[in-house]
Amino acid sequence: MTSCNNSIPQPLIFILAGIPGLESSHGWFSVPFFLVFIITIIGNVTILYIIGEEKSLHEPMFLLLAMLSVIDLSLVSVTVPRMLAIFWMDAKEININSCLTQMFFIPSFYVMESGILLAMAFDRFVAIWNPLRYTTILDNNMLVKMALAVLARAVAVLTPAPILTKRLDSFQTYVIAYSYCAYMAVVKIACGDISNHIIYGIMVIVPSVGFDLFFIILSYGMILGAVFRIPSWEARGKALSTCGSHLCIIALFYCPVVFSVLAQICGYHMAPHLQIIIDNLYFLVPPMVNPLIYGARTKQMRERVLRFFHCHKD
Repeated sequence: MTSCNNSIPQPLIFILAGIPGLESSHGWFSVPFFLVFIITIIGNVTILYIIGEEKSLHEPMFLLLAMLSVIDLSLVSVTVPRMLAIFWMDAKEININSCLTQMFFIPSFYVMESGILLAMAFDRFVAIWNPLRYTTILDNNMLVKMALAVLARAVAVLTPAPILTKRLDSFQTYVIAYSYCAYMAVVKIACGDISNHIIYGIMVIVPSVGFDLFFIILSYGMILGAVFRIPSWEARGKALSTCGSHLCIIALFYCPVVFSVLAQICGYHMAPHLQIIIDNLYFLVPPMVNPLIYGARTKQMRERVLRFFHCHKD
């Protein structure tokens, strides 16, 4: 229950604080944010171009990687430019409709990325457990169905967020202590009973991201069991190398959110600016690192990338 002595009606304009307590360092923070944005754009556009041009890469693993790159590009496009505007031009004002739009799309892309990672785990599971039927099971129709399921789940799970926020009629302040319009950050400055909003926020994380992480761990447990039963060391090494790229991306994607949730469960309260920096890592680091890991660790992709840059150099 959040009570207010001097409440204000829902404002038409909110103020985004950026990183509270570190306002004087916003200029320094803008440098890594900008570099992350540029590297992410270049890396993911390169991945999409190579997969689009190379017909031999039009197979399930790389088509799922292309979907991941599209989501990564969308995620950084709706987060970083707004943050840079705050850091560089002190453009902290955001109208209510733009705020609600951010509130829907930013976590939606995150949930979509989690769903694609689960689909990629399923892809590796089928490739190792049933290689003879791999192309039959994961045909184009199945990939389309998986993509639509990922999209539908994100829309269904996140649509209530802006609707519930719009129904909040009084606030303690119009300053959001965050660098973007996060649902819980807005709810925390609202007046009245917000318990339903907190329950909804938990229900977004647990059934979506928690569900995906559980089945990814289950899939890779079965995958590793199958890999270590392969008699050929060469085949075993090839299978582990292929799965290694995906495991690196999974660790980078889920570790920040797991750390944040466990810290809150254990009662460890981080400084607000540290919490915001970690939350930003959810959305910024995986999109930048995904193409780098796949480009470096996946043999087919590495060969195409090297060939691409060699041709352009010549």
